[in-house]
Amino acid sequence: MKLATIELGGRPLPALFLDDGRICDLQAFAQAAPPATLPFPWPETGRLTMIDLAAGGAATWAWCRDIAAVADAHLVSPGSYRLLAPIPRPPKNIFCLGRNYREHIQEDNASRNLDTQEPEHPQFFTKPWTAIVPHEGAIRYDQRVTRRLDYEVELAVVIGQGGRDIAEADAPGHVFGYTILNDISARDLQKRHDQWFKGKAIDGSCPFGPWIVSPEAVGDPHALRIALKVNGEQRQDASTGAMIFSIPRTIASLSSGLTLEPGDVIATGTPSGVGYAMNPRQWLKDGDVIECEIEKIGKLVNRVEEVR
Repeated sequence: MKLATIELGGRPLPALFLDDGRICDLQAFAQAAPPATLPFPWPETGRLTMIDLAAGGAATWAWCRDIAAVADAHLVSPGSYRLLAPIPRPPKNIFCLGRNYREHIQEDNASRNLDTQEPEHPQFFTKPWTAIVPHEGAIRYDQRVTRRLDYEVELAVVIGQGGRDIAEADAPGHVFGYTILNDISARDLQKRHDQWFKGKAIDGSCPFGPWIVSPEAVGDPHALRIALKVNGEQRQDASTGAMIFSIPRTIASLSSGLTLEPGDVIATGTPSGVGYAMNPRQWLKDGDVIECEIEKIGKLVNRVEEVR
């Protein structure tokens, strides 16, 4: 059971993807239900979004399980929809965690002849929502902007119940679900601007999806295989257990003095195997197909398309 945002009839709506292949229109289910039975407030716009579902937290997943039992109603026909990013426009920029895998820090040091130490605290930057592309969407490659485009597969956390100053012990209760994010990075822009934001913020640099999986289905988020291939060649292959800062620690640190909202997204860093650390360096090029995979979540696949 997975939650996705689809485009149907020219309009975005949240959908429930069942393990047997059926797809349920959650907008239709919500409209047909008594408002008091919904696990989230009915939106004033009248259009249900994934952010509304995230606000319901664990109760939304329970509602979805009830729907799965009567899922012969409000079905979406195969081929009639297009997958969008799970949250096409999050409440804020996407939060990203840098340098959160030891071997990635080590390969970075070796590639640049540095000797930086592991961070003592989570290191955050952001990607704007305008960078988001969905599963099978194009990663935009404009050589007038960058010639050193790189990849980074990451486990992404979607916030359910929001809050500020969230205690580490309470953080798991604020997680709505998990998805996949590819932190596409323009390494030459990173070097030129001497910081991370610009090089990670260009349009098409945030493949995200294809859906959100519940915490219950994922189990321990620190025990998942995380991997990436370029044109079928394995580049990254690790375990989320190698994170330096756990997801609860990350949420506690980020929310300190900063309010997290339902639908906020946190990318938790990438393991080793990135293109810039290879010898010779391997930059993405027009036509490259990037396949990100995280155990219990699925695959996020995108193609690089050069702007002519």
